[in-house]
Amino acid sequence: MPVIETTAGPAWRKRTTGQSMVRWFGWLLGLAAFLWCWVRISESTTWFFVWDAPRIASDIFTRATPPRWSYMDSLWLPIWDTINIATLGTMAALVMAVPVAFLAASNTTPSRVFVRPLALLIIVATRSINSLIWALLLIAIIGPGVFAGICAIAIRSIGFCAKLLYEAIEEIDRSQVEAITATGGSRWQVMAFGIVPQIAPAFAGIAVFRWDINIRESTVLGLVGAGGIGLQLQASLNTLAWPQVSLILLVILFAVVISEWVSAKVRGAII
Repeated sequence: MPVIETTAGPAWRKRTTGQSMVRWFGWLLGLAAFLWCWVRISESTTWFFVWDAPRIASDIFTRATPPRWSYMDSLWLPIWDTINIATLGTMAALVMAVPVAFLAASNTTPSRVFVRPLALLIIVATRSINSLIWALLLIAIIGPGVFAGICAIAIRSIGFCAKLLYEAIEEIDRSQVEAITATGGSRWQVMAFGIVPQIAPAFAGIAVFRWDINIRESTVLGLVGAGGIGLQLQASLNTLAWPQVSLILLVILFAVVISEWVSAKVRGAII
């Protein structure tokens, strides 16, 4: 820390003059980048619609209230499909994520040179593409419907579940593994009695957490034709049936709140 001599004695400063200049230069660069981005955004923005947005929002809210409660009979099956998409997709993802996680963990992979990079590539690839993009690709391959939504949710969830699970595998207590190995346990016995019991709580927590996320994601898959309540939402938006839209949004909100409550209870029981 620099020291400056003054008439009152040495004065301590947090940064030297050069460090302060570099810091201020960084702030100026950040401000210049912000102003440049703002100009580019302003050039491509129709500000008339932005200033008129409160009036439009108020008009839509007036048209959407009260919700069309009689339309609820048409939403029971779609919301059930949405829950099934999230649940079955999560279950399929967990089945595929477990072996990928064991192959990606540095202490359980058969090969750190060949197998582990491949497993990590699968984790990154499945996590980097949004579920809507997966749904669009799968609809083009296997056609629209609930099955495409299940596959999209499953593929999207593999990387998430496998990443958290392989991190839990790498953080296990190695003394238990060494104890089973010292008694002559095979590789599978070490995994079954030394590793799996330690990661079981983490696995359950990951499964519930991902299911909670998938409930949210599956509600919009219908917008691209992958089944669920999103189909009714898209149809209502296309016909400007705002009372139906408000009811669908309330149903989605209720489903998300229930899933959040269930996941919180399950995680609390596990922990």
